[in-house]
Amino acid sequence: MSADLMTVDRPAGMKRRKTKLRYNQNGIALLFLSPWLLGLVCLTLGPMAASLYFSFTDYSILESSRWIGLDNFTTMLTADPLFIQSLKVTFIFVFVSVPLKLMFALAVALLLNKGIRGLGIYRTVYYIPTLLGGSVAIAMLWRKMLGGDGLLNQLLAMVGIQAPDWVSNPKYSLYSLILLSVWQFGSSMIIFLSGLKQVPPEYYDASSVDGAGKVGQFLHITLPVLSPVIFFNVIMQTITAFQSFTQAFIISNGSGGPVNSTLMYSLYLYKKGFSFFQMGYASAMAWVLVLLIGLFTLLLFGSSKLWVHYEDGGK
Repeated sequence: MSADLMTVDRPAGMKRRKTKLRYNQNGIALLFLSPWLLGLVCLTLGPMAASLYFSFTDYSILESSRWIGLDNFTTMLTADPLFIQSLKVTFIFVFVSVPLKLMFALAVALLLNKGIRGLGIYRTVYYIPTLLGGSVAIAMLWRKMLGGDGLLNQLLAMVGIQAPDWVSNPKYSLYSLILLSVWQFGSSMIIFLSGLKQVPPEYYDASSVDGAGKVGQFLHITLPVLSPVIFFNVIMQTITAFQSFTQAFIISNGSGGPVNSTLMYSLYLYKKGFSFFQMGYASAMAWVLVLLIGLFTLLLFGSSKLWVHYEDGGK
């Protein structure tokens, strides 16, 4: 009888020890994760929840919030022309800068993929604008360079071309921001270059035997194989472009001018929140931006079934 009890108790004791060990391991894991969890709750989820609440209120920081329901969202769509202007400016910026940046990045990546000497140096040089382009100093330098008496106009004057003030002229001011964004192509270029290294050279050899030229190889081999990388870059650059703020703020001196031609959505959101202290309205704008980015991301994922190809033949 006692032997039978020992036989029964031994597996039960081993099970309890394993359960205790598992709880101890989970506790250690939670201890190491606690800084990240605290940051997630206090710096991300908490502010997001507060912002969602304030988006339905009239809140000016200096006074207590007052619940107004959907009034902030209604005002955006029906009684705020600057909101519509900021959307227009942002859409133009996104739809022009993202394709140009990716095309330029891919072109440079194709050149660097030729096996030239000093490839590491070239990659570093081309990546530097990405590291520096989002800084205040570079935005100020860009404003000086594209001003009426800036370096660009001085160079054009040397060949007899009378150029406008690219920053202060509403016809060209937004395109100066687009040019600055395209100049920061380094991160996309590095990703494209890594993708090009993964294209099997046998594909090009076989197509050459069949008489395919460089253009045909690019269209029917390089682009299809590189399509997952292109898709990734499109997603990341689109999200980044929608959130663009620093360059527009510095180049326009925080006004979004001239004539609201550089009034990016994030800049207008900032002005509403920190210049006019309309925090409830700014919170509502922030959630509209989240929805816009989510919508465009879903559209890109939906369209990817038509043009993104994977090595296993699936889409």
